[in-house]
Amino acid sequence: MFDETPLVLVDTKELLQEMADRLGRSKVIGVDTESDSFHHYQEKVCLLQFSDLEGDIIVDPLAVDNDLTPLAKVFADPNVVKIFHGADYDIVCLKRDYAFEIRNLFDTMVASQQLGVGRIGLADLIGEFFGVDIDKKFQRHDWASRPLYPEHIEYARGDTHWLLALREILTRRLVKANRLARVVEECRILESREWEGRRFDPDGWTRMKTRGVKLDDDGRRVLRHLWRYRDAQAKQLDRPAFKVIPDEVLVEVADARPESDADLEKLFPRSKSAMKRRHGPEFLKAVATGLDDDMPLPVPGAKRAKGPRPRLAGRAADLAFEALKAWRNDLVAADPKLNPLAVASNGVLKNIAKMRPYDLIEMAAVPDIRVWQVEAHGETLLAVLEKAVPRSSVKDTPDEDEAEGEAAEGAPRRRRRRRRSGGAE
Repeated sequence: MFDETPLVLVDTKELLQEMADRLGRSKVIGVDTESDSFHHYQEKVCLLQFSDLEGDIIVDPLAVDNDLTPLAKVFADPNVVKIFHGADYDIVCLKRDYAFEIRNLFDTMVASQQLGVGRIGLADLIGEFFGVDIDKKFQRHDWASRPLYPEHIEYARGDTHWLLALREILTRRLVKANRLARVVEECRILESREWEGRRFDPDGWTRMKTRGVKLDDDGRRVLRHLWRYRDAQAKQLDRPAFKVIPDEVLVEVADARPESDADLEKLFPRSKSAMKRRHGPEFLKAVATGLDDDMPLPVPGAKRAKGPRPRLAGRAADLAFEALKAWRNDLVAADPKLNPLAVASNGVLKNIAKMRPYDLIEMAAVPDIRVWQVEAHGETLLAVLEKAVPRSSVKDTPDEDEAEGEAAEGAPRRRRRRRRSGGAE
């Protein structure tokens, strides 16, 4: 598949310096990383792959004591184009583990989105443009394990080998479609991304998907203690938290609130006995602690985003968002070369709806909106908003629901312990 393309496997500091010098002389390089996020509590970068006009390079950071200092200059050099595919995760991992500054990035996934390519996975693009079938069977391999076998090396180099040629094809199409500037802006935003995950958040349980289960306050307090217990176990076992206890199990326990071994037997029948055996006593302890917990619960929506105050909330914001989304979807349906992300994501449309800008200056200040989006669609977005929620109907004051929520946040809380079989107060 790689014909006679030379490959260098970097496993010494001397060879790392040599390859860093080589990459620094290149005008364009392909870059990818492999991590072990599905296998360890705190993931880390386990391989870095590069491709340039001379061949492919695989750097083993574990073999050089994770000291990749020679590569810092390459990543920060604005004269060297760094081509990634789906750069978001790679960028934050490289910053987290090595404090690299990334400049002059080109993301082939972003480019494909802007061109309206149907399937934008790297394997799909390689198959479409080069007729090569890429096997992704090692996508969730534990890349921290050693030794690396030939099949691992072949898989890893395949993620950068085609990137230089792929960028050439996509760039020509972007220029023809007059969308290259959009990709440049999106890539500059990607360069600024920072690591935000896997640091333990004691309130992270509030963002869990409960899959239709509506927990009362007692259930939420129990869930808070289960969340902390699971994280401690994950750290001790060096495993991802979701592999220690799935989210849905935490929610089931918080909802049922077992208080005895008999309760656990009902919740975990024989088919789930391993979960009961490993964690049953701690589940009971978390339930008891949670039911006796007097610490206040986080108030939904109590934290306000920094920046200008949103003009719309509740039903008005929903109405504006639905109108914006309908406009976006109609636009995409009318042009087969567009996809939703090439117009505006749901997140950006929600921000526009909440902020309810009155002009292009306010539109440009909407969180996460792009310059190209304002230039291409700003006037139309303002017209859609005016039709859905006319300016004359907007009150630049908090609505009643918001005011009630703020009042509730400061109100004294009354509660008593309710047994699992008890009713609501």
